[in-house]
Amino acid sequence: MSSKRERENAHRRHEKWQARQVEAQRARQRRTRTVAVGVVGVLALGIGVAAVAGLTRGGEPVEAAPTGAATAPAALPARTGNGGAVPDPALAEGRTWTGTLRTSAGEIGVELDGAAAPQAVANFVTLADEGYFDDTLCHRLVTTGIHVLQCGDPTATGQGGPGYAWGPVENAPADDVYPAGTIAMARVSGDGASMGSQFFLVYEDSQIPSDAAGGYTVFGRITSGLDVVQAIADAGTQDGSERPVTDVTIEGVEIQ
Repeated sequence: MSSKRERENAHRRHEKWQARQVEAQRARQRRTRTVAVGVVGVLALGIGVAAVAGLTRGGEPVEAAPTGAATAPAALPARTGNGGAVPDPALAEGRTWTGTLRTSAGEIGVELDGAAAPQAVANFVTLADEGYFDDTLCHRLVTTGIHVLQCGDPTATGQGGPGYAWGPVENAPADDVYPAGTIAMARVSGDGASMGSQFFLVYEDSQIPSDAAGGYTVFGRITSGLDVVQAIADAGTQDGSERPVTDVTIEGVEIQ
């Protein structure tokens, strides 16, 4: 099968999974509201809960184990970022930011483009500054069709977010090509206003098809440590999941 056909098939399979995931989340939210209105605020996951389009495995029921999100270690709690409010894009200051993602697998140097993607950068810098990403797992590794490591969900389920969602898409590539080293935001398929805290690191050149909402917000690039991400990918995934075979923890993020 050609790589183009493989990507197209992966995209279609993911869209079906995505619809199941979103519906399952809505069902859980409805059940939660029947227990107590106050609990909704505590458990709210926001809208930016989905994996990037093209990430796919087939078929497990969402209720049993969301595809692409292996069962997380016991009860990782949700977190609210920035008090549940979308950060002001002016905080990106229209400049380049540099920093480091310290992970259990090694350090990853990053550069963020506050001019090209001000909302995404303001969001990332704000969450990093308050320690939102500290001690969270990179919950999803895709090694077929496209090549990405997805992080930024404190619950490690693929459904977690900071308690708010934002959009629209910023700075998406016109040709749908995401070069190795790209840092971009994950979102719900077809919903450009569903971004939250989840992001992905591209470790090999990947073509990720646009959908009704466009492409995916590119807000930075890896400046060092791409080999760290590649080594995570080379080690593979846990059986029956898309979680890295060895848990990858973000120990801290420093941005300046």
